Amino acid sequence: MSKKPLILISNDDGVTAQGLGVLTELMRPLGDVIVVAPDGPRSAASCSISPLDAITVKLVREQAGLKVYQCSGTPTDCIKLAMDGLLEKRPDLVVSGINHGDNASVSVHYSGTVGAALEACMKAVPAIAYSLRTRSQQCDFRPYEDVVVETARYVLGHGLPEDVMLNVNFPEVARLNGTRICRIGRGRWMKEMMKVGEGEYRITGHFLNLEPDAADTDYWALDHGYASITPIQLDMTAHTWLDELKKAVVSG
Repeated sequence: MSKKPLILISNDDGVTAQGLGVLTELMRPLGDVIVVAPDGPRSAASCSISPLDAITVKLVREQAGLKVYQCSGTPTDCIKLAMDGLLEKRPDLVVSGINHGDNASVSVHYSGTVGAALEACMKAVPAIAYSLRTRSQQCDFRPYEDVVVETARYVLGHGLPEDVMLNVNFPEVARLNGTRICRIGRGRWMKEMMKVGEGEYRITGHFLNLEPDAADTDYWALDHGYASITPIQLDMTAHTWLDELKKAVVSG
């Protein structure tokens, strides 16, 4: 068995997506690579799974240090399938992306790209999600390659705290102004349903940044040409409100 680090890759744009291909080639010098990705787009799949359907998998590419599988399930299904059915050992790192479209602010809750990384995090495997703020399916990823490699190399060498993953977003620029360590910005999607026929609607909408001047957020970083790196944790407890809630609800 190889002594190189084992890197597992997935995404939510599908196994043929350009961003996945770029991420795969960037990871190959860092270790042995296994790709398990959906057989088609699964955008906004979040952490969804397929408990009612049989999940199929097919090996579509194999060469030294690389195997690529396509899976009929969601990004989260892909991680579960890889770790419980395909891999001979636990991966040293899971990376997801590079997504076409940013996953900053509240979009982390919808993102299948982030969902795949969260699943790895739940399984105590260090994980990173990468996304680019563009909807184009033909992108120039070269301005972001150094950050992708540097963050992956750092996590391989140092690990991450328990129950924490990294969410990395890039603006679509010819040259980054740098990187910023950020918190998730507050915002919401507006006017999200567009009527397209009798009784038929499509998801649409625009994003409203609720704190556009807060320079410590992921959205500010993207708006100003920086790559944003945000640590995300599994624990969603509102710790700052626990004591107050106990006083209000718990008696005796």
